[in-house]
Amino acid sequence: MISFVVQNVPDAFRERVRLRRWLGRVAQDHGTRIDAVTYVLMDDEALLRYNRDFLQHDDYTDVITFPVESNNGVCGDVLMSHERIKENASEYQVPVAHELRRVMVHGLLHLLGHDDRTKAKKAAMRTLEDKYLARYR
Repeated sequence: MISFVVQNVPDAFRERVRLRRWLGRVAQDHGTRIDAVTYVLMDDEALLRYNRDFLQHDDYTDVITFPVESNNGVCGDVLMSHERIKENASEYQVPVAHELRRVMVHGLLHLLGHDDRTKAKKAAMRTLEDKYLARYR
């Protein structure tokens, strides 16, 4: 099950059925399924509070993931900043919907066990993001 929550920002989740199908295929490609993933779109300040309180980071970010233990597949929360997504879209000259999907799949990749703590791992995740973005249909 994939849920979408919007907190104090415009609802940018378009084509929810299509998004669920696409994200499910990403999980299948990793040999698993989605048990329960909630995508939460919020403002910068709300995500900053999570970053400070849970990660002890005092900076803005576009996405934070919180995995949850499950024996039935991928489970967790993906918190995303609407402002960061819009800013990234402008910087990379892509539609906001495209950047939202990039951040969504990035969060799912974290829940699937990928990390981006080194330059090489960050590049590998970017390659996976591009691969799955190309498969969005």
